[in-house]
Amino acid sequence: MKVILAGYSLDHEYVKDMAEGRWEAGCMPSPETLSAAYARISRYPEPVDELRARARKDVVASRRSNRVIVFGMGHHSVAEHVQVNFDVLGVSRLALEALEEARLCSYTEKSQRYVTLRGDFVRPAELRGESRKLLERTAAAQVTFYRKALPRLHERARTLHPDMDGSPRDRDTVEGWAKEDARYALGLATEAQLGFSANARNLEHLIRKLRHHGLAEVRELSDRLYEAAAEVVPSLIILSDPAKFRETFGRDVSDEFLDKAPGELAASSAKVMAAFGRTRGGAKQKASAGRRQAGPRAGDVTLLDHTPDPDVAVCAALLFSGSGRSLEECLAAAGAMRRSDPDALVRFLLDSMRRLTEFDPPPRAFEAATFTFEIELSASAFAQLKRHRMATIIKQPYDPGLPCTVPDGIVEVGLGDEFGKVTDQSAEAFRKARRAAGADAAEYLLTNAHRRRVLVVCNMREVYHLARIRMDNHAQWDIRRISADLVSLVRKVAPASAALATGKDTFREVRDRAFHQGKGRRR
Repeated sequence: MKVILAGYSLDHEYVKDMAEGRWEAGCMPSPETLSAAYARISRYPEPVDELRARARKDVVASRRSNRVIVFGMGHHSVAEHVQVNFDVLGVSRLALEALEEARLCSYTEKSQRYVTLRGDFVRPAELRGESRKLLERTAAAQVTFYRKALPRLHERARTLHPDMDGSPRDRDTVEGWAKEDARYALGLATEAQLGFSANARNLEHLIRKLRHHGLAEVRELSDRLYEAAAEVVPSLIILSDPAKFRETFGRDVSDEFLDKAPGELAASSAKVMAAFGRTRGGAKQKASAGRRQAGPRAGDVTLLDHTPDPDVAVCAALLFSGSGRSLEECLAAAGAMRRSDPDALVRFLLDSMRRLTEFDPPPRAFEAATFTFEIELSASAFAQLKRHRMATIIKQPYDPGLPCTVPDGIVEVGLGDEFGKVTDQSAEAFRKARRAAGADAAEYLLTNAHRRRVLVVCNMREVYHLARIRMDNHAQWDIRRISADLVSLVRKVAPASAALATGKDTFREVRDRAFHQGKGRRR
């Protein structure tokens, strides 16, 4: 594993001085002067540029000011003015799931859809002796299948798309389709790399959280991030170092919530489910991988709950933003419009998006309608869903008892049975490793095809964002299918406000059709 400090925020005057040769050799420019200067805005009368100049002249004083203002006074938002960038190499796909949980950070990851993989995988510290050999045998079987399937899938894609054999870009696209199917056999131990950026406030919280993760690899990642960040922003990540915090402030910072709460929740959840996880008749519910949930369902997506009449909720929020009336009055007006002239409600909602393009988010009023889903999806699809971090995504562990996701292409090239053997072997290896090393580390042996359940809570505005990116024709088929099913469920309960929720490639067609139909409703 490598974590390399790649870049960080700098005052522009530093950059000008260095470019014009006015910089003193051996002097280290610090991003902490920006946060220190901005922290002083609320308490000092000088113009901001003068505050920045003062901070640049004394880095030691700037760091002291950061510690006092950010941690002594609790103004943590000041740390958000500083951005830090990292190269992260040699980590597993499983570990990246922990890193990419942070909501307000930025990630660009090496894609298994576009890069031909060599079979490199992480050997976690938890898997020793026979468990290590089991991982190596399982990974070898996964990689062997990948290498066997890739040329067959490539030939299939070329046969299906003979018109895309002209330009190098088209040929790369066709080859990418083959790679995205072949990778379903690869394990979660597969090595990955990414560029990672975060402001200092979010970085500090992430370092603290990862330090108490169940995987040794993730804990090591936390340490490496701290070591790299401490070179340039030591005064802004002091909570990540309990000893330094105690030395500076004379009191302890407790990580017990980050350390103990997840395990305590798992233990107490098991007790509650054992006591109360029964049907009304008293018989235990039977767990079944194929059991359908209550509520409308499309594919592997179940709509569990939603705002009552989402179209009315969005309409009322739009009225609130544009009328100057109370929300109670706006809800009453939207409800009356729904009862007396439903077409007028549709026209009003469409008019609010009349000038919308495929690159614009809908109005913030669309956040007034919320939806709750349960989704069963593969590790491959989850890798893309988890990037929609403004939604609430609550995940369960991977469950080999759920049916695997099998790409159609693998079946069509005659490798379906062989693929099943690889996923079955991986699941059996998972069960053996779980007994020896615990459930967290055992997940390294599972593949991109194995599934988990997730609970997703999102508002209508986030539904639009998901649709724009994941229903587009450039999106991968698995997440495209899931997104289309999710949107179809939303449209059943919110047909007007969800009318333009679609991929970027079809947005203009869908918009024109919706407005044409809306005109037909006018009296």
